[in-house]
Amino acid sequence: MISLIAQVIDNVILILTIAIVIRSFLSFLPQFRSNKLTMLLYDVTDPLLKPFQRFQIGGSAMGVDFSPIAAIIALNVIGWLSKLFLSLFS
Repeated sequence: MISLIAQVIDNVILILTIAIVIRSFLSFLPQFRSNKLTMLLYDVTDPLLKPFQRFQIGGSAMGVDFSPIAAIIALNVIGWLSKLFLSLFS
């Protein structure tokens, strides 16, 4: 049962990571922003990226957005911690 929960957590983290990567690539293509699928992708990934978008390197005009990288790292840390927590109860 615990391994099933760990697999579900891994799959959710993988899907969210892929969604963040796709959103990052689509940000360079402004013609896809009005697409309903893209809007759904933004709706799913916005809550993950917003906490990390406060931290930018550079000025406001030329700031580099590292929020996708930070969100992916945070997701992986959460996955690792959840597996560690689940292993304590197995």
